[in-house]
Amino acid sequence: MDRSNPKNQKGGELKNESRRDFLKQSAVLTGVALTPSVAIKAADKQWDEKLAEALEKIPLKLNINGESKSLMVEPRVTLLDLLREQLNLTGTKKGCDYGQCGACTVHVNGKRVLSCLTLAVMQDGQKVTTIEGLAQGDKLHPMQEAFLKHDGFQCGYCTPGQIMSAVACIREGHAGSEDEIREFMSGNICRCGAYPNIVNAIVEVKNGGRKV
Repeated sequence: MDRSNPKNQKGGELKNESRRDFLKQSAVLTGVALTPSVAIKAADKQWDEKLAEALEKIPLKLNINGESKSLMVEPRVTLLDLLREQLNLTGTKKGCDYGQCGACTVHVNGKRVLSCLTLAVMQDGQKVTTIEGLAQGDKLHPMQEAFLKHDGFQCGYCTPGQIMSAVACIREGHAGSEDEIREFMSGNICRCGAYPNIVNAIVEVKNGGRKV
């Protein structure tokens, strides 16, 4: 074997020639000059144009806290970002943004959902309730009153999500015992450790038979 001939060496001139052929073909297809940098820039431009087209805003109708809303949103927008950034309903908190802390919990048609993992466009025509929609004017929701009475919070950052889950806990029939409450509420993290007080608040509302 003649090792002095670069065409006989693995990864040598043959490999480079194949690469040049590929770039030439790519350049012909895209109609650009035969340089890798220009070909890459052209591909990036085409990708940006396709992405912009795909992300064109589409109409969305929601009932949010009893009010009908007609909106225009990008397909990738989460329900959480729509509520906070487009509707200024900042009571719903952005915590981990991975669906692990529960701070973003809202109700869709009466059932709790993690709004950070929920695409807004998938909720078209649905009824959404946030923490702002629980109270009736100046009259607090029974669960809000119970959280105040039992000190179910310290820093308060997780409280909106805790309260929304607590309401769902009773409404969906998962408040039969303290253990059942803890299991249902386990998806809501309280970094201040107010868990016993939260359970006490839920128990009071459940035992009081107050409508949630």
